[in-house]
Amino acid sequence: MNKTNRPAPNRPALTPPALEHIADLSVTVGSPVEAGNTAGLNSRGRRRIIPITGGTLRGPRLQGRVLPGGADFQLIVSDTAADLDARYIIALDSEGLAGEHLYVQNRAVRRGSAQDIARLVRGEPVDPSAIYFRCVPTFEVSCPSLSWLTESIFIGTGARYPDRVEISLFRVA
Repeated sequence: MNKTNRPAPNRPALTPPALEHIADLSVTVGSPVEAGNTAGLNSRGRRRIIPITGGTLRGPRLQGRVLPGGADFQLIVSDTAADLDARYIIALDSEGLAGEHLYVQNRAVRRGSAQDIARLVRGEPVDPSAIYFRCVPTFEVSCPSLSWLTESIFIGTGARYPDRVEISLFRVA
């Protein structure tokens, strides 16, 4: 940019990226484990671990099931915000991909009013529009035909319900 805040001459404007919906996740969860306040050099909140017990992946290119055994490692940074780090495996059952797996690491930010966050923690339903829940998943894949998942950036929007998390995933085109 020059001093007038206009694009430099002879330089084309960059087009904003589009979003391509790739799938919807429904991840079932168990009871939270409250691990307490963190201590030490990198401390900044209260640790909560939520077991992942299963779920489904449904989309135009990918279908599968979330395997039990993953977890969401949350760091509660205030009464209104949390830093989320979920890790889990999806077994694919899409045509031509049955038996393949995706390893997912899904980093997220969730924030809302102190009252709405307290309701979520108690396992009560909260209107998803009252909570900011955005994520950035990354994938490890078990076959070359899935490498497109490792070569793009993905974002998602989510909602927490008493027994599950719902996430819509998008590829940044």
